[in-house]
Amino acid sequence: MIIVEYEAKNLLKARGLPIPHGLIADSPEEARRAAMHIGGNVVVKAQVPVGGRMKAGGIRFANSPDEAAAAASILLGMNLRGFIVERVLIEQKLTIITELFIGATYDAAARSALLLTSAQGGIEIESVGTVGRIHFSTAYDGLPAYVAREAAASLGIRGRAFQQLSSLIKQVGDAFIDLDALLLECNPVVLDDHERWWVADVHFELDNDALYRQKSLIESSPFSAALANNRTAFENRAVEIDQADHRGVAGRLIPFDGNIGLLIGGGGASLTTMDAVLDAGLKPANYCEIGGNPSVWKIKELTKLILEQPQVDRLVVIMNVVSNTRVDLVARGVIKGILELGRDPSTVISAFRIPGSWEDEGYKLLDHYGVRYFGREMTIEQVIESIV
Repeated sequence: MIIVEYEAKNLLKARGLPIPHGLIADSPEEARRAAMHIGGNVVVKAQVPVGGRMKAGGIRFANSPDEAAAAASILLGMNLRGFIVERVLIEQKLTIITELFIGATYDAAARSALLLTSAQGGIEIESVGTVGRIHFSTAYDGLPAYVAREAAASLGIRGRAFQQLSSLIKQVGDAFIDLDALLLECNPVVLDDHERWWVADVHFELDNDALYRQKSLIESSPFSAALANNRTAFENRAVEIDQADHRGVAGRLIPFDGNIGLLIGGGGASLTTMDAVLDAGLKPANYCEIGGNPSVWKIKELTKLILEQPQVDRLVVIMNVVSNTRVDLVARGVIKGILELGRDPSTVISAFRIPGSWEDEGYKLLDHYGVRYFGREMTIEQVIESIV
């Protein structure tokens, strides 16, 4: 879940990070009053959960309250990369001497948190080749101070500004860990003409699986609470199915526009299946990972939900070799869902590959309904090739 800029800045400000003075406005008149309160030149920034706002015209500069109101009137109601702008942030404009990039994320390959730094902040940071990378452990109580100092030194900062920047980097790392972030980008971090560092912009992504630990954050952030619930009816129904039965995991369903419904799982096997489907030139209708021995009812309802989408005409059921999920229960749920829709399992299911616990019982059921299934002797890629 992405936390919009002004909410992310409120979180960081509460933790002591230097954030420019800013006020939220949802009308041009409020923008005018905010600019008068802040005084001087201001920046008017659309509050939407996407990056690249500057290039998309979502950030404007104003030299007076009237100009701030005019900028807000342009931005409010604008469709900015798929999101309607409902609020703008009116923020003091900084005199920039130096711009840096400070960020934290996870390196999946190294299985470690990763601190990212660059002496070149601002837009299109991904195109900059000189990004420093320092791995650190989240097992500690925050980012180790020596890591923050190492990062500040690598950016060529010296003197008084070095100590201040080291503290800022440590605060960024601490916030990344404590707030269960998947990504925390401070870009740019600005040194002004008074030798003070400021976090001028923030991109914050929260781990959805950690929402239960961050309830106070969501409850105090109405914009993000609405964003968290901004799911389609299709996605909401999948969540309802998963939450209605505690057994197994079977509700993380993401829709696409293809014709082949997918019930897949088994760790990386689900991603392997998606890759194989796309590499074969097929068009998936969804991503839906199952596992942990979901009940027959849960599988049945998910099967019906996927197949009730008008463009879906086939279903593929694939998992890795499983020991924590019964093959016969998955087979029973899939077939029951298809039958309740008044369709023929033998024509709807293009492939069924779940080898593992209770597979003989599951295969007998599939045989009874004429469903084509594959054992562990066939790789996932070979099964998808057979469909083609």
